[in-house]
Amino acid sequence: MSELTTDLKSLHEATLNNLKNSKANNTLRAYKSDFKDFGAFCAKHGLNSLPTEPKTVSLYLTYLSKNSKISTLRRRLVSISMVHKLKGYYLDTKHPIIVENLMGIRRVKGSIQKGKKPLLINHLKLIIDTINEQRTEEIRRLRDKSLILIGFGGGFRRTELISIDNEDLEFVPEGLKINIKRSKTDQFGEGMTKGIPYFNNEIYCPVTNLKKWLKISKIKSGPIFRGFSRGLSLRNKRLTDQSVVLLIKDYLNLAGIENKNFAGHSLRSGFATVAAESGADERSIMAMTGHKTTQMVRRYIKEANIFKNNALNKVEL
Repeated sequence: MSELTTDLKSLHEATLNNLKNSKANNTLRAYKSDFKDFGAFCAKHGLNSLPTEPKTVSLYLTYLSKNSKISTLRRRLVSISMVHKLKGYYLDTKHPIIVENLMGIRRVKGSIQKGKKPLLINHLKLIIDTINEQRTEEIRRLRDKSLILIGFGGGFRRTELISIDNEDLEFVPEGLKINIKRSKTDQFGEGMTKGIPYFNNEIYCPVTNLKKWLKISKIKSGPIFRGFSRGLSLRNKRLTDQSVVLLIKDYLNLAGIENKNFAGHSLRSGFATVAAESGADERSIMAMTGHKTTQMVRRYIKEANIFKNNALNKVEL
């Protein structure tokens, strides 16, 4: 009997570990953060947060709708549901009081999502020109140019960008192959390889600038994008994803561009938008960005073609 109890205990522990590992750490942190806000709402109004009931969730969504986007409400609903599942509770998120309340909120607020601005070619060139004009050490300028150009050229998420190691790189006659070990939409670590060709203009070429950065930094292994300590000594620790955002915003500001609506995602959306403007098809864009569905890519293409395929172009006044 004791042996059976021990076996069941180990199976229970292994099962809990599997449940924990079924989601990426960032996803689990997001669930925890979202549920913390829900818990605070329930505590303030004397309601139960775990387990909770559809009516309470519906009230919370109405409360959030005053200052939040529809996408935020949906994400919070997923987080509340997932925490219940992980804790062994059932929550009916398809209950009419939740579904119909969301529909009503959507009709009142509208569902158009205003995302961060894409970093387009004119922005990219201005940023690189601005970096070249800075009176800072060459090693810092090369790191910043490489980070931004590779981020744009590969359509990277910022977490993917800072996760690149020297071992993931392969320089070939056509350009550069980068092995992505894991990404947001590749939770099982199947990996993918992105190819970035040489640009005709070396000033804005991601591959050429990265080569120069690796040479001057003498990085032979580990993270390729790292921070500096005092005296410009290169640290072993990789940059954070927030560092990417701050770099982009700083250089946009120095270039005289309003940076409020730009973020780390602007590199990725910028690549997709520019590629769509240049005539790249959905499949080609998705092969680079790693999108699993066409929904977001089609949104980029639609935005890129808003003037290109505009009916008014046929009208002469």
